[in-house]
Amino acid sequence: MNNSAPINSRFRDIVTSEAELRSVVGETPHRAAAKVVQTIDEHSRKFIAHAPFVFVASARADGMIDVSPKGDPAGFVKVLDDRTLAIPDRLGNRRIDTFRNVLQNPEIGVIFVIPGVTYSLRVSGRALIVRDLELRESMAVNGKLPDHVLIVDVKRVLSHCPKCMIRSGLWEPGAWPDTTDLPTFAQTLKAHAKLAESVEEVLAMIDKGSRERLY
Repeated sequence: MNNSAPINSRFRDIVTSEAELRSVVGETPHRAAAKVVQTIDEHSRKFIAHAPFVFVASARADGMIDVSPKGDPAGFVKVLDDRTLAIPDRLGNRRIDTFRNVLQNPEIGVIFVIPGVTYSLRVSGRALIVRDLELRESMAVNGKLPDHVLIVDVKRVLSHCPKCMIRSGLWEPGAWPDTTDLPTFAQTLKAHAKLAESVEEVLAMIDKGSRERLY
């Protein structure tokens, strides 16, 4: 396959309509279509309260999409009311990809994950970035306030079935892949950023950041 050619010329059987998709996968079962709700109900609140990890998807004005992982003690995402979520922004690499995207396009999606639980929770809505002091104080960890909080005006909530996690063996150590030949983060960062420092020096910088800029 010639991977330098335009992508739509590299494949022969390209799907271009929902009708083509439906001819293969069939219609959505009622239980799957009906599970979407517009508010954060009791079931969703409990899931969010137990989730220590989320993925936040956002898009630039030109449509380029980014997915950013965020983690903190379980329940770090606060439910302000049945239509509003608050996600604290901790110290990171200062790329602020999600924030820059939200300034251009406020539509975002969030997936909540709980270790050991095989289903996840998906939330979609419109976001804004706030610095309200009282809110930031309520989200402090070890006395450190987040500089910003991402507010989500919730439009859609749905639970996602366990099949993907069962297939992947995500929570089953015996099914995990052998990672002995996996490059370290330091090796990958050095290669991708074309850093002049040695791998050992890059690792030392990463370790220092993990100690000093966790909160």
